[in-house]
Amino acid sequence: MKWHMIGILLVLGVFSLGAVAGEDTRLVIIKDFKFTPQEITVKRGETVRWENREKRQYHSVWFEASGEEEPDYFFPEEFYERTFDTTGSFPYRCGPHPRMTGTVHVTD
Repeated sequence: MKWHMIGILLVLGVFSLGAVAGEDTRLVIIKDFKFTPQEITVKRGETVRWENREKRQYHSVWFEASGEEEPDYFFPEEFYERTFDTTGSFPYRCGPHPRMTGTVHVTD
């Protein structure tokens, strides 16, 4: 019985941490060579997390129009995060797959 209660407390603790860590984070899924959702609107100061859920394919999230260099590729079960501190619309694409595009809209 004692171990059962410890297990329940550990599970509750993990859910609590997840809720706190994820409050200001929005999720974009990468699967089947698509960003889903393709367009996302966030508030200034929020973080967007792109999770690669492909089986074998690597991707990048490249804000090329902003003049930035392409970031490192990330592989299945990995992710990329970026916090947006400026309002506006920020188009991005996958470096190795230029037909994969998306836009982050940042509001106050």
